[in-house]
Amino acid sequence: MCQFWFYAQQMQIKSDLGQLVNIETVLQQYIQIPSISGAEKEAGEFLKKVCENNKLHISDFGNEDGQYNFAASVFPLTSNKPNIIFLNHIDVVPESSGNEHEAYSGEIKDGIIYGRGSIDNKGAAMMQLYGILKFIDENDIEDSEFNITFLAVSCEETQCSGGISYVIQHHYEELNAAVVLGEGPSELTSLMEGDFDYPVFGVSIITKKPLWLELVLESKTNGHGSITPQTYANKELVAALHRLTRKKPKAIFNDINTQFLKDMASFHKGGKKMILKHPKLFRPIVVPNLRSHPELFSLFTNTITLTNIYSNSKAVNKLASVAGAQLDCRLLPDTNEQEFLTMIRKKLKNEDIEIKVIKSSPHVEPSNTETSYRKNLALAIEQNYPTATTMNMMMPNTNDLGGFRAKNIPSYGTLPIYCDTEEVRSVHGKNEHIHINSLYNGGNVFARFLKLMISEK
Repeated sequence: MCQFWFYAQQMQIKSDLGQLVNIETVLQQYIQIPSISGAEKEAGEFLKKVCENNKLHISDFGNEDGQYNFAASVFPLTSNKPNIIFLNHIDVVPESSGNEHEAYSGEIKDGIIYGRGSIDNKGAAMMQLYGILKFIDENDIEDSEFNITFLAVSCEETQCSGGISYVIQHHYEELNAAVVLGEGPSELTSLMEGDFDYPVFGVSIITKKPLWLELVLESKTNGHGSITPQTYANKELVAALHRLTRKKPKAIFNDINTQFLKDMASFHKGGKKMILKHPKLFRPIVVPNLRSHPELFSLFTNTITLTNIYSNSKAVNKLASVAGAQLDCRLLPDTNEQEFLTMIRKKLKNEDIEIKVIKSSPHVEPSNTETSYRKNLALAIEQNYPTATTMNMMMPNTNDLGGFRAKNIPSYGTLPIYCDTEEVRSVHGKNEHIHINSLYNGGNVFARFLKLMISEK
C-alpha cells in the first residue's frame, strides 16, 4: 500500500524567524520546545509567531501557562464569516522512560521525525497549518464566504479549565464556528482484521465520555505496621478495588458501534461477513472476538481503569489512616452517569468509601454525517488517496471536539495519513514518531477539503 506516498512539490512556509522552510523544519523546532500540560506558553509563542509570519490574523484567547490559546485566521474574526476551524492542542504528555530517541530532540532519521508530540498533537497541527497555507497560496480567496481558522489551545491532555472550555466559554460567539476538524483516527487497515483491497480512513463523529473519579477511604485504625488490625484503610480499599475490577466489563451495542461492525462486513467473506452484518443476532460469537482485540472492544463497553493508588503514610512501618485511588472511566455516549456511579458503589461493597467526581462531561449527540463538510472531507481524502474510502466511527478517547459538539457544531476527527502499528503505539509512549511524508499527505487532504468547501456554491 502507498504508505510513503510522496509529493515532489513541497510548498515552503515562513518559520518563526521569517525564513522560508519546509514544514518538517517547523515541526522539529516545535517539538524541541517542551510543552507538558500547564507549561505551554513558550511553545505557543513559537507557534503563534509562525502563524503571524505567514500573514494570518491573530486573536489571543489567553496568554499564560495552562491558559495559552490563540486563533490564527485567514480573515479577521471581526469579519464574522462562518468559520472553518482546524482545532489542535499545544500541550503534550510527559516523556516516557526507555526512549531510544530523546523526547524533545526532533531528530530526523530515515524520513522520520521523532519526539514528544510528533503525532499528538504537534504533527497534526503542522498538517493543518500546511493545508491552510497551501490552500491560500494556490487559490483566490478574496470573495470567500468562509473564514478559515487555525485554533491552538492548552491542556487538552489534562482537560483543565484553561483550554478549550475557556475558549468556548469566553470566545464562542467570536469564533462563529461552522465546522470544526480536529483529532481523530488515521487509516485503519493496518490496525484491523479484514480483506482490504483499498485504504479505509476513519472519521470520528463522537467520542466516549470521560468520568474521572477519586475514591477516598478514611480509617480510625492507624499505628505501627508490626501490629496488623482486622481492618485498616489500605487493606479495605484494595479489597474493594479488587471487587470492582475483577469482572469482565459488559459489551454494549449502540447504533454507532453496531453500524461500525456492519460497515466492516464488506471487508470480510463467508460466515464472518454474515456475522458482522448481523452482530446482535450473533452476539455470542461477536463479543468473545471483540474481547480479544482491546482496541476494538473499548468501543463496546464502559471502561474502568485504575490509574493511581495512594495513602497518607510514607513510612513502611506505619499504617495509613487515609487511602485513595483514582479511576479513569470512559463511558459510551448514552450511558447514564448516575446509574454508572450506582453500579460502582454496588461493586465496591464498602459504604465508607467516598466517591468524588473529578471530571465529567455533558451528553452530546454524534455529529451529522450528511453535511457538506463531512461529504467534502471524504472527497478530499479520496482525491488524495486514489481508491480510498472513509468510515464513520466513535473514538474511545476524549478530545476537545466535544466542546463544540455540545454546541451542536458539526465536528469531525481525522488524521488523514497512514500510520502503522508502531507509530500508533508510540503516541503517549516511547519514541513517538511520524513519517515526514505524512505531514504533506495530511496537509494536502486539508488543502483539498478547503478548496472543495470554498468552491461550493
